[in-house]
Amino acid sequence: MPTIVVEVMPKAEILDPQGKAVGNALARLGKNDLTNVRIGKRFEVHVDGPVDDAKLAEVREIAVDVFSNAVIEDVVSVTVDDAEDGVAK
Repeated sequence: MPTIVVEVMPKAEILDPQGKAVGNALARLGKNDLTNVRIGKRFEVHVDGPVDDAKLAEVREIAVDVFSNAVIEDVVSVTVDDAEDGVAK
């Protein structure tokens, strides 16, 4: 069963207090080379049947309308996860 992975991130101009807190924690741990942490959301949608361009477009539309708040978030990717190890391609 194919899985479509949707990633949503806060818009660049929106403050990300959760990302800021993680970034500050990394700095306290001495990880000063890891900066500008942003935290988003990942959705996994299982599909009965094949995934084609039309299905990806349909899920992208759903992502914009349902999974994200268009005022403060962007849908940054809609991909098919067909790898055995769970990594989106």
